[in-house]
Amino acid sequence: MKHLFVGNFKRKVLPITDDNYFKQQNDTNTIQYPMQQLPTPEVGRYQLDVEIDDCIVCDLCAKICPVNCIDIESIKSTEGSIGETSDGSKKLLYAAKFDIDMAKCMYCGLCTIVCPTECIVMTNQYDRTVFELKDLNYEFSDMSPEFAAEKRELLERQQAEKQAAKLAAMKAKEGGA
Repeated sequence: MKHLFVGNFKRKVLPITDDNYFKQQNDTNTIQYPMQQLPTPEVGRYQLDVEIDDCIVCDLCAKICPVNCIDIESIKSTEGSIGETSDGSKKLLYAAKFDIDMAKCMYCGLCTIVCPTECIVMTNQYDRTVFELKDLNYEFSDMSPEFAAEKRELLERQQAEKQAAKLAAMKAKEGGA
């Protein structure tokens, strides 16, 4: 057996002809990913997921995000409440757009903490390998563009009617005074 001196340390050198040189070692740190996977801890911070039916579109997650990876567009409901979440909160806004760009996300978890309905959570999925960077932009809104355009038009019409009624009331007040 030869010894190699590196600095003040004596190291054992195995020759290639040694019987043990090409033998696979047990309990090594290397795993054969993706066939083998390390267990994921329950408290790990991985991919974000949104239960859009529980979202009240409060926009708190987008406001607290330090890298602006959450993009939300809301449309106010013209008929009042449009339903309830699983915890009983009333939904007054439509989520026309709810996108999360996981390429920007720094996995801090702040968005999950501020969510009042706990609809945004971190899953235990850590590997979402994609070939195109644009595929890391996840869209959670279930509204079609046509339905969103229809709701925007209804809201604009309602706001225009309220503005016209307000102007008419002001003119009547000025004419009567």
